[in-house]
Amino acid sequence: MVTERPYLSIVIPAYNEERRLPQTLASIKGYLDQQPYEAEVLVVDDGSSDATASLAEQCPGVQVLRRDHRGKGFAVRAGALAARGEYVLITDADLAVPIEEWEKLQERLHNGYDVAIGSREGVGARRVGEPWHRHMMGRVFNLIVQGVAVGGIQDTQCGFKALHHAVSREVFQRMQIYGEHMRPVRGAAVTAYDVELLFVARRCHYRIAEVPVYWRYGTETKVDPLRDSFRNLRDVFLVRLNDWRGLYRAGQAPNTRHSGANE
Repeated sequence: MVTERPYLSIVIPAYNEERRLPQTLASIKGYLDQQPYEAEVLVVDDGSSDATASLAEQCPGVQVLRRDHRGKGFAVRAGALAARGEYVLITDADLAVPIEEWEKLQERLHNGYDVAIGSREGVGARRVGEPWHRHMMGRVFNLIVQGVAVGGIQDTQCGFKALHHAVSREVFQRMQIYGEHMRPVRGAAVTAYDVELLFVARRCHYRIAEVPVYWRYGTETKVDPLRDSFRNLRDVFLVRLNDWRGLYRAGQAPNTRHSGANE
């Protein structure tokens, strides 16, 4: 039985990623082989219909959590709660933000922040290959997020986030929308779980650092502009509704009430 806690846990949600995931895992392994600390890599297979899970299981040192297809938010939460590292890093299966950018987040966590999030906005950030209309959609969405749920953060949706282990457990246990009550979904389900994560972190009085990073747009993105825009907006307003209902109060048992997010 493994009891020693690794320094870093890397959580990768994956849905039908047999094309991109092997290169991502190779890049992460190459990086970790050069580090002085122990790390674990957890791939959370979100009910893929292709060879994503079996390919990941063939990679040395990679743990695979097979889950029903319930969407990215559910997969991230499952991986974060299974992570054992002192720090928990969440990254996308296409590694849109290079793994080396973790060191920028790590520095902030070492300097007193509880949560460090990659940001594609602000001085020092670089966005590569993103269509202009996608950027505009993102900025409009962010204005809504800031007005309704999480003010003062320029980019809540970058899929590169790191938390202290204890912070990760408390925040993800308190999140309501993509908990165990989620039913299976159809097709790719990109969600705004990030908004709830940051909202709950603030409710718990955790310090959040927004860190400009390098990010490249993936040509094989699974984002559906119409469907996912609706789902993400719904999530933002559900966060505010759940807060009004008192579901994020200290002492509230996490994920015990229906949040309205079931498909």
